[in-house]
Amino acid sequence: QVQLVESGGGLVQAGGSLRLSCAASGRTFSIYAMGWFRQAPGKEREFVAGFTWTGGNPYYADSVKGRFTISRDTTKNTVYLQMNSLKPEDTAVYSCAADIDPKASGSLMLGSGAYDYWGQGTQVTVSS
Repeated sequence: QVQLVESGGGLVQAGGSLRLSCAASGRTFSIYAMGWFRQAPGKEREFVAGFTWTGGNPYYADSVKGRFTISRDTTKNTVYLQMNSLKPEDTAVYSCAADIDPKASGSLMLGSGAYDYWGQGTQVTVSS
């Protein structure tokens, strides 16, 4: 079992910044990849950013590329999502997720169905 707890959401004006944190605990040695997803009202959950735990290059959705940065602190088993230049369309519930199924290809999965453990989510609201 892997437990994930997000924090750092809130209300921010357009153009502002927020940093989300995702603290992992439990069987963290089993994590293959970590990802951030978001779901806006009336929309499907979408991939935002992620990387494989062994240090693969991070991957970003086109909609956040250049504005968001995913990083991690391995000493704290924590993954961060730094969000800059926020836009109203970034408003959503953001969730971190862990994939514990190793891929021989070393690929990062972008579909939410590939992830086994999820945090509770944190609301990000960007006002115009």
